[in-house]
Amino acid sequence: MAEVLFYERPVPLNRTVHKDLRLKGVPSMRFAAKAHSVPLTGVEFPLAARDVPILFAGSSIEDAGPMALLGLRQDENLLVDAQGQWAPNTYIPAFVRRYPFVLAEKPAGQEGEDFTVFLDEAFEGFGETEGERLFKEDGSDSEMLARAVGFLGEFQQHVTRTRWFMDQLRKHELLEPRNIRLEKEGKAINLNGLFVVNEDKLRQLDEQTAHEFLREGVLGWIYAHLLSLPNIDRLARLLDAREQAEAGATRN
Repeated sequence: MAEVLFYERPVPLNRTVHKDLRLKGVPSMRFAAKAHSVPLTGVEFPLAARDVPILFAGSSIEDAGPMALLGLRQDENLLVDAQGQWAPNTYIPAFVRRYPFVLAEKPAGQEGEDFTVFLDEAFEGFGETEGERLFKEDGSDSEMLARAVGFLGEFQQHVTRTRWFMDQLRKHELLEPRNIRLEKEGKAINLNGLFVVNEDKLRQLDEQTAHEFLREGVLGWIYAHLLSLPNIDRLARLLDAREQAEAGATRN
């Protein structure tokens, strides 16, 4: 979950260097237009499951983590249109909503806080004339920055909880590889390196483990994941619509 997708120039937030920096609202999600998937925390599963497929991705089960699948082609987010607008009434993952800020773990051995707030200096909303200040005149955090940092802290707590969730899935050997293949007009789209929960193994859990999963909310997260899988068909329909629009633009 430490990836910094779509952060072009991430730098540590600094009260001196950024004392005059302001942030204005930008009605565009263009920065996420090439993210065909983003990490997801377990607490987001119930809301995300309504709109996107939730899968586990990694080079192996040992390093797999949950993600929201947003596109079927490399570097293409089907939920962001040509104007940079996210599909209306569709869940936006917290990984995306925290932008242009991010909480990064400090390198091992360095002194100070465990995490440092970074910002993307390349974000078009930053400047020194328009928008809300990051810092007040006395150098303290503005209310806007305090809210943003608070959100980052909450997100990191959810990441930690999600890592525990993944440990449970591995401990009970509930994950299995799943390759997704879509046939489109004689061409095939193959999605590899994915894992899903094996529902048969889930039903075979012993009573004590099943009770713990129920008490800790793990069962709810698992079934949100399983119920989200048909949303792959929704992405396929979005891709069809986009390809038709691309073909029309080429003809014109």
